[in-house]
Amino acid sequence: MKTSSDAQVPLVDTADIQYPTHVHTPAPLSPPGTKTPPTAMSKRPLSNGSAPNSKTRERSVSEQVDANALSKALHHIEEAGRQRENTPGASPSRKRQRIYGDRFIPSRGQDFQASYSLLHEDGSPATPSRSAKKTAQSELHFQKKEANRTYSSLLRSEMFDNEVPQSIPPPVEHPSRSRTPPVSSSALPATLTPSTPHKNLFNYAFPASLTPRSLSRGPNMNARSDIYSLSPVKYSSQTMLLSPRKTPRQVSKVPYKVLDAPELADDFYLNLVDWGSSGVLAVGLGQSVYLWDSTSGVVRQLVQLEGESVTSVGWIQRGSHLAIGTSRGLLLIYDTVHSRRLRTMSGHTARLSSLSWNAHILSSGSRDRSILHRDVRSPAQYIQKLSGHKQEVCGLRWNTDTGQLASGGNDNKIFVWEGVGERWLHRWGEAEGGHRAAVKAVAWSPHQRGLLATGGGTADRCIKFWNTISTSQTAASPSATFSTRIGLDLLDRSDRPHSNGNDDSPTSPSLLTQSEQSNPHLLRSLDTGSQVCNLLFSLNTSELVSTHGYSQHAINVWKYPSMQQVVSLTGHTYRVLYLAMKPDGTTIVTGAGDETLRFWEVFKRGKDEQTTKSTSVVADWGSIR
Repeated sequence: MKTSSDAQVPLVDTADIQYPTHVHTPAPLSPPGTKTPPTAMSKRPLSNGSAPNSKTRERSVSEQVDANALSKALHHIEEAGRQRENTPGASPSRKRQRIYGDRFIPSRGQDFQASYSLLHEDGSPATPSRSAKKTAQSELHFQKKEANRTYSSLLRSEMFDNEVPQSIPPPVEHPSRSRTPPVSSSALPATLTPSTPHKNLFNYAFPASLTPRSLSRGPNMNARSDIYSLSPVKYSSQTMLLSPRKTPRQVSKVPYKVLDAPELADDFYLNLVDWGSSGVLAVGLGQSVYLWDSTSGVVRQLVQLEGESVTSVGWIQRGSHLAIGTSRGLLLIYDTVHSRRLRTMSGHTARLSSLSWNAHILSSGSRDRSILHRDVRSPAQYIQKLSGHKQEVCGLRWNTDTGQLASGGNDNKIFVWEGVGERWLHRWGEAEGGHRAAVKAVAWSPHQRGLLATGGGTADRCIKFWNTISTSQTAASPSATFSTRIGLDLLDRSDRPHSNGNDDSPTSPSLLTQSEQSNPHLLRSLDTGSQVCNLLFSLNTSELVSTHGYSQHAINVWKYPSMQQVVSLTGHTYRVLYLAMKPDGTTIVTGAGDETLRFWEVFKRGKDEQTTKSTSVVADWGSIR
């Protein structure tokens, strides 16, 4: 500690004190509480190096004593003492945390409604990875939602149920006697009092005053009545809580196979992956098309283009014929068994980005904003040209049951075409409650006739369900709506807000905006929070799979029709732009700009699974010319 040179050291009168010779007296200590350390005693150097005698020491001390200085010093000591008593000597450089009480309990925000239902025994203190943490947060969100729904239902049943087992109706008072004293309780039977009914937990015998005749007019003596229950909740609530619940389906979150796909384009508008009925996967990589046999695992190259790239591939429904679209607008048809090109068809002036088969009709959508219908049995290049979209046609799907073609484009429009005619049946844009971004994801339900699902791009992020075969829906009579008649109810009654179980409308009005409610064909709109790239309905179960781009890069499986998320699969580091399903409906393959193909087992096998037909559909109507 440094010594202040200009501070005056307080001293005491030591004139009468005799100091022993040859003894060094230590310097006086600083008074307690003072911040000024004492100054060392002034020492005169000795010429001979001997110890000072008593006279010399006495003279030096008496010269330093001053009455005024001594008084000031004593006053300074007293003030310093008071300051030390009031202010504890804590270190100024370290600030201790104040703790009130004997222990510290942190305050954390928590959803106490769902905490009890979410307790599990497989918790681990290890820090998960980012992808695992996102997946865990997504699953925890849906588990909390389910727990909160159960809690709300139980609370509503306990508080707002109108049935009280032994409630006594209040006596009806005459208006003229409203100010008279209440009727004495002696007028009532001895066993019944006008107090609030309560649960008698220990009296199970009938009162002696209740005869069989009075039992018919007396209170309800049902054995399931709440008065005989030992549970704090009602019998209806016990039934709900004790009812067996379906265990969530286990889905592997790790792909069972990953294939490298170099030069797989990261382009939202292309369709470069398709799985044929014979179990062969076709993938367009740059200027080449490769085939991967799922049975043998053999990969072979089908075609190598020159001066152009592959922009779309599409298998025929049954057989080994593959259609290939190119960047110059050409359509190539190959026999994959013999690796032979059968036809080269023209008609488009820009890249051909989407393909869809319907028996011998092959439809193609292009960047030139047109759709061409081609009959592969006819030598003509195309038989019909459809003009409706204002920008590139990137989504195209045939519905073989209804003979309808659904198309989605970069102009945010959805068209439904009737057969091969040139007039559209439906057109839905943003003004009609449609999407606000490009529509590439288009899928038809294999289980419900006329049900169409579409997905929007980054600015929309919604999955919308459409009814395509009804002409109108009567708003005044919800029970007569098309969705009720054919079973297109997209919401479980438990999912509808403020539903009493008697609502037959296809969706709750609170889930749709005003523009969406004005369109009778729109059944529901679900915001997924991410760009929707592809949609596919399961062939064996009532489920739907969607792949997403910005910014989740996930594969989501939804329970249909409640649209509760079953599982969210992650692994791709780029947008999941490509999706195809195995012919048996159990496995899906996804492709992304990270140049990988990942195979996931997400769906169950069908109960009445049929073997895949190996015969070609071409044999039914002749050859391709």
